[in-house]
Amino acid sequence: MVQWMRHRRPRYKGGFMMEAERPSASYVVDMLSPAARLDKAVDTIPAKHIHQSWNKNRHPINIVRWTPDGRRCLTGSSSGEFTLWNGMAFNFETIMQAHDSAIRAAAYSHSEDWLISADQDGVVKYWQPNFNNVKAIQAHSDPIRDIAFSPNDAKFITACDDATLKIFDFAAGIEESTLTGHNWDAKSVDWHPTKGLIVSGSKDHQVKLWDPRTGRCLTSLHGHKNTVARTAFEPTRGQLLATCARDQTARVFDLRMMRDVCLLRGHEKDISTLTWHPFHTSLLTTGGSDGSIFHYLLDEPNSPPDVIPSMPAYDHPDPINAPAQTIYPAHRIQYAHEFAVWSFSWHPLGHILASGSNDRATHFWTRPRPGDTKYSSDEWHVGKAAAEAQGTWDRRGARRSMREEEEQELEDEVEGLVDQKMPAKQPILPGLPGLTAAPNITRDGTSTGGAQIRQQSQLHGMVGFPSGLAPPNSIAKMDPSEFAALMAEGKLPAPPPFGGPGQGIPPPPPNFDFSKLPPGMPPPGFPLPPGFSPMPPPSVNGPGLQTTVNDSGGAGSIRRRAPLPSQQESLMMEQRQGKYRIAR
Repeated sequence: MVQWMRHRRPRYKGGFMMEAERPSASYVVDMLSPAARLDKAVDTIPAKHIHQSWNKNRHPINIVRWTPDGRRCLTGSSSGEFTLWNGMAFNFETIMQAHDSAIRAAAYSHSEDWLISADQDGVVKYWQPNFNNVKAIQAHSDPIRDIAFSPNDAKFITACDDATLKIFDFAAGIEESTLTGHNWDAKSVDWHPTKGLIVSGSKDHQVKLWDPRTGRCLTSLHGHKNTVARTAFEPTRGQLLATCARDQTARVFDLRMMRDVCLLRGHEKDISTLTWHPFHTSLLTTGGSDGSIFHYLLDEPNSPPDVIPSMPAYDHPDPINAPAQTIYPAHRIQYAHEFAVWSFSWHPLGHILASGSNDRATHFWTRPRPGDTKYSSDEWHVGKAAAEAQGTWDRRGARRSMREEEEQELEDEVEGLVDQKMPAKQPILPGLPGLTAAPNITRDGTSTGGAQIRQQSQLHGMVGFPSGLAPPNSIAKMDPSEFAALMAEGKLPAPPPFGGPGQGIPPPPPNFDFSKLPPGMPPPGFPLPPGFSPMPPPSVNGPGLQTTVNDSGGAGSIRRRAPLPSQQESLMMEQRQGKYRIAR
């Protein structure tokens, strides 16, 4: 990596020719990022599974998006929650209730300053990078299926189940135009990375190209025979358009020829989503409704032995009328998920692929290291039963590791929610900060906002304020010397803890155990009513402290800190979790 950064040159001068990687473990140090090998897309295929992440409350994952800095991975679930996962350890970081209904779409702006998300109710929300919600607009009355930014981030477009596409001004949040022409639900939409061109896919089996300035449909592509699930422009050059549908095929269209040039086959079930690699224009990944993930190289047909390879349309004597070239997967992950794959997202550096599925899990994939040959026989490629028979997967060990990961992520989630859980605000008596009001103090109906307290005349005779005593406001405004005189004369008795004036403390239940009371109850010096057994001696034990007992039998006041766990035990615990290597 250091050598490549030192000797790299502009693309028009040709890439730096370094030694090619070989299938040996010693070449791990020579691994380069995908941006360093633009002509070696095969080296970037994410065939190795590295982690799967689960939420405490599991819901289908509809959206997966890497943050622009690549430090975290954002997932949106059918419960309307945003979950952030660490981009290196893939552990839980935080969770928040972003929408009131299922999140269906999300997109980051090209400037990396904004995130917009859409939900099942047709609401679009604006988010800052710190996930501060600054605006929410009711864009549609039906579920929004996809959303995309314009190249300059000044506008964005939505695709909805009402068969319409709407273009909004981002700064004002106002609808500018509505694109109509689909005969059924609009399932996907994308804006060209550099041009004023919009593509949409619908349940009417059509792929349409639009002019965003006039709102006119430029053309319709009829390559699919079922619902079009996803449409996406190639992000690097913008010359290709990929579409997938529920007819078990995906197609790649060349915008210069306005026709399909590649037909992607291999899926046995419907294709639910697809994504382009951020650097390699020939690497396309698809996800099926059966949970499979296939990686295609558009410059390699990879035809089965019994299939005759087809000729590319570019090499045909009549490229306009030539049939599309059939491409088969360069790599198959047949058991990547248990149910349909809904979303893909590439890391900004292009070396990690995140996938979200209806099986409520988020999986992370990367390229195998040189010399690693075991990844092709794991449970994600051959299935759990075959992997267990081959000895590459242990059912008991997998359950144990999954349980440990769930416990760790549960602890992380609890720690992440500490700062988000605030105590409920309670009404406070006027003039006495920190003293909560009685339960039957209600609103007086004179206003609609905030907690309201009854008038002072209504406070007499209530719980804690016997008749004949001054109300709290007059006590707060009273002169300190007068207040001290009233205290000395005993005209301000403590309020009874139960009932109204004149009602004493009820007798305790039979065999009442005072040790079950919380610490500090009752307060020191509190006279016990008849029938209560004497209080046990107070304990001064705290976290990490222990109380010594005197020879006389009473508890002493000497506090000693309990012994800390040894470093050897802590190190062994970390080694069991796989965080540190065993010392050589």
